[in-house]
Amino acid sequence: MTHPITRSGPTRRGFFMGVAAFAGALALPRGARAAYEAVSAVGLAQEDFVERHGMSLFGPLELPPDFAHLPYVKPDAPQGGEISRQVSSIAYNQNFSTFNTLNTYVLQGDGAAGMGATFDTLMAGSSDEPDALYGLLAETVARSKDGLVFRWRLRPQARFHDGSPLTAEDVAFTFMLLKEQAHPNLSQRLREVESAVALESHLVEVRFVPQRTRDIPLVVAGLPVFSKAYWEGRDFQASTLEAPLGSGAYRVGPFDVGRSITFERVEDYWGADLPINVGQNNFDRIRYEYFRDRDVAFEAFKAGQFSFREEFTSRQWARGYDFPAANEGRVVREELDTNLPQGPQGWWFNTRRAKFADPRVREAIGYAFDFEWTNENIMFSSYARLHSFFENSELKAEGPPSEAELALLEPYRAGLPEEVFGEPWVPPVSDGSGQDRALLRRANDLLREAGCERRGATLHLPSGEPFTIEFLDFSPLFQPHLQPFLANLKLLGIEGTSRIVDAAQYERRMNDFDFEVASRRFGASLTPGGSLRIVYGSEAAATSGTANISGVAEPVADALIEVIANAQSREEVVTAARALDRVLRAGRYMVPMWYKPTDWLAYWDEFSRPERRPRYGIGTSAWWFDEEKAARANRT
Repeated sequence: MTHPITRSGPTRRGFFMGVAAFAGALALPRGARAAYEAVSAVGLAQEDFVERHGMSLFGPLELPPDFAHLPYVKPDAPQGGEISRQVSSIAYNQNFSTFNTLNTYVLQGDGAAGMGATFDTLMAGSSDEPDALYGLLAETVARSKDGLVFRWRLRPQARFHDGSPLTAEDVAFTFMLLKEQAHPNLSQRLREVESAVALESHLVEVRFVPQRTRDIPLVVAGLPVFSKAYWEGRDFQASTLEAPLGSGAYRVGPFDVGRSITFERVEDYWGADLPINVGQNNFDRIRYEYFRDRDVAFEAFKAGQFSFREEFTSRQWARGYDFPAANEGRVVREELDTNLPQGPQGWWFNTRRAKFADPRVREAIGYAFDFEWTNENIMFSSYARLHSFFENSELKAEGPPSEAELALLEPYRAGLPEEVFGEPWVPPVSDGSGQDRALLRRANDLLREAGCERRGATLHLPSGEPFTIEFLDFSPLFQPHLQPFLANLKLLGIEGTSRIVDAAQYERRMNDFDFEVASRRFGASLTPGGSLRIVYGSEAAATSGTANISGVAEPVADALIEVIANAQSREEVVTAARALDRVLRAGRYMVPMWYKPTDWLAYWDEFSRPERRPRYGIGTSAWWFDEEKAARANRT
């Protein structure tokens, strides 16, 4: 079983938004691309400010300037009905169990799910292309030869929900506001924005700093656009239960704080007929339900309280769907290969604490977790052990480093473990007994090498203190997995305890780095870039609220992130990411958990969808409510 993705993954709004742009790149088949010119985010432009219909990190766009709709949608899909779901991914200040603010782009409060649907962005992504964006608010984009100035020409028909025009002034205001006051995971990225100004009422110019990263223009193109008139005079960083004025396909409807929130489709939405939107936004209502207990949520799903569920619990998937609606086919189960990379999931060490400063100690603790026993006895053998920080992608390091990887690593050899220059580290394979004595002996040896001393039944740190560990979480989900782990730590003389707090307190403690060991799963991007700084960069390690929860602060990691962020080709990204993977794996920053390359879906059979799925992801943005099916499913 897994936690839901703890930082939002790719959506049709663009694969480059948010702290989820942590890791993972998948190249499209080269033969699949057609030669439609894009504004490139890398290299030198042939001419200054030639307007194009889209932008790309690497190479041309697949869709021509006059494309009518995305390839994986049904352009005449019916509209109506509702999809309701449990929260399965979060970003910035959101958490899974509750919400108390409708501003999700700041640090303060617990943000509501789904708010991104109320805001339009300059450009939006296609789930067929991992590194491209097409016009939404903007009909064209252009760049200077040196790539430091980008201009977006807005559609004159763009409107906020109150009917007021959306102009370049709103865009410029938004970008500078987010740079100065947004959640640290976003504001740190936007330091690469030097300025944003309105040149004309429908032409906005953004200047980037000279050493900008490759992907920051696409990050900016995927930002929500706020109303300047609405926010002037309001405290942007404060919590609020007043829905901010938006321009997207949905507006905030009824909500019950901490329990549910509904978004209603805007009937006169200005962008409904844009090619990027045709065949999407088909539901009249999108509702998110909040639950503090996953078993309670499952019972609510069975009872028809909500209609769509991403299943993250192997026990439920294996045994839980023996109920009348599922047996009668009124509830459908599917296992889909989404072709998406898998982000790292594990018990993360806070290396800011002295007891976890030595990687030998961190490795020893990991030997006490018996994945093979856990997978067979608790998770129905549903998972594979996670090895890489870029799992299920071409960025995963395998075998000895290539010559290109060595060229990046050699300047740092003196400060790196020798294993970085050989086969990448993988977690040990146990005998499946639950208490592999050979692994526990190896753990004991490592702890002694690190200066720990056993006195009777208690292991003492080099400082003389008894070795204790608090495992922090917001859910009891992992208790069956954790208890045998704690028992093995006890055999090593380490007193491990589990501390479960509510989701809001958990996020506050994580933001303040106030923990010893905590479980977390990060999302993965199809194209990694500068957002890796927020997760594995030294500056982020010292900045509260960032995603560098483990405190990774290595010069070689910083250098490799910069290579990735400034790469001029996908090949350079792959090489540097594999080198970074070797370094992070050698650091033993977490006890790796597990992953699976597919998604488990369960839903009441009241939806239809296009025949063709997108290359990446599930594609629910193109689903629609089917009244005939819904009548047969008889959910409520």
